[in-house]
Amino acid sequence: MKDPATVSTPARALAEFAASLRFEAIPGPVVARTEDLFLDWFASALAGKGARPVETIAEFYASQGPGGGPSEILIHRLTSSPMIAAAINAASSHFAEQDDVHNSSVFHPAAVVIPPALAVAQVLGASGRDLVAAIVAGYEVGIRVGEFLGRSHYRVFHTTGTAGTVAAAAAVGRLLALSAEQMQHAFGSAGTQAAGLWEFLRDAADSKQLHCAHAAASGLAAAYLARGGLTGARRIFEGPQGMAAGMSSDADPGRLTDRLGTRWALAETSFKFHASCRHTHPAADALLSVMTKEKLKADQVARVTARVHKGAIDVLGPVTDPQTVHQSKFSMGTVLGLIAMHGRAALTDFDRDFRDPSVVTFRKKVHMELDPEVDTAYPARWIGKVTVETTDGRRIDGRVDVPKGDPDNTLSRAELEDKALRLGTYRGGATAAEMRGVIERAWDLAKAAKVGRFLA
Repeated sequence: MKDPATVSTPARALAEFAASLRFEAIPGPVVARTEDLFLDWFASALAGKGARPVETIAEFYASQGPGGGPSEILIHRLTSSPMIAAAINAASSHFAEQDDVHNSSVFHPAAVVIPPALAVAQVLGASGRDLVAAIVAGYEVGIRVGEFLGRSHYRVFHTTGTAGTVAAAAAVGRLLALSAEQMQHAFGSAGTQAAGLWEFLRDAADSKQLHCAHAAASGLAAAYLARGGLTGARRIFEGPQGMAAGMSSDADPGRLTDRLGTRWALAETSFKFHASCRHTHPAADALLSVMTKEKLKADQVARVTARVHKGAIDVLGPVTDPQTVHQSKFSMGTVLGLIAMHGRAALTDFDRDFRDPSVVTFRKKVHMELDPEVDTAYPARWIGKVTVETTDGRRIDGRVDVPKGDPDNTLSRAELEDKALRLGTYRGGATAAEMRGVIERAWDLAKAAKVGRFLA
């Protein structure tokens, strides 16, 4: 009888990849992209400062840990244990809705990978190269788990909370130098803790940030426990009572190991240009193109039909009358209303105007319809299509094949710096001078001899 530890399974192959990944094997453009994503995440984490759900989560986690430690809590300029810092930083980075997203897995990797990786790198005194390799391991694993779980999973589960737990375990496991067997056990312990349901959107609950805090902390714990000898299910993904069995009806085990080591999924990750749910972005870009080209004003629009994929309807459909700033970021009508009024949907626009009568009036003109072409392309491609009907009887179609922020229409480093400055200073998380220092360090992250604190 074969030793179970040597049996080849998708989980084993993924574990071997994560455990053996070396910085030298990562292509230069992927390293540079990792530095871009690190800066984008860092600024998003600071933008969560002062938000009630974030501060509530932070108060709880801080009460459970030491008042001081090796790992940095960005929004409070305090330190604690790696688990406490990872949970708080994860929650804060997923509030402003400006953190990254990977299209085909419909997964926000940074919010659950970078917080535990940074926290553990700080406790270990790891180098920038080690941190970069850990982040890449987390992205590559988490993205493939999200793709494996499929579209049916995303209809009910928040993939960032589920696949994100495994991604966090991979990143921390890489820093802890887990063996392939230990990494596989870490995946098992992470997968059995994976959670996150979309029901919170229906009543503007605060669960989205909790999903990230839980995923980061649970994945970190899974890696440390595996190092200590705790075993986990070896077939946590595709086993008869594993994640796919309980969370998906269209899981594809082949996605777990898709071109490991040659396809760098991290490089496929998109930056978020608008401060809203990514499902609103394609339509927002398409509407902006129509209004700019036709020189339309908001009051000249009688109706907008956003032609979307089913995932957008599943997530955005329940939000018909947003009650909070955060819930308004999941309202297609509100986002398109801000686009029509301001030509953008920025953080301050939501804060100031999501209940503005003009935006509310426009919101009521917006409707979503399932579009077969858009739905077939999703989630590999997020096509934006709108039909605008004007008050003078015209009917104008708009289309965007590559939304702003996607890899083929990405943000330049200058644009990322501008975004980081806006996010980092948004709620006073850092000064402009401090953010410029963070930017300089981020661009040289891989060259750091030791990962220390970023803010005094």
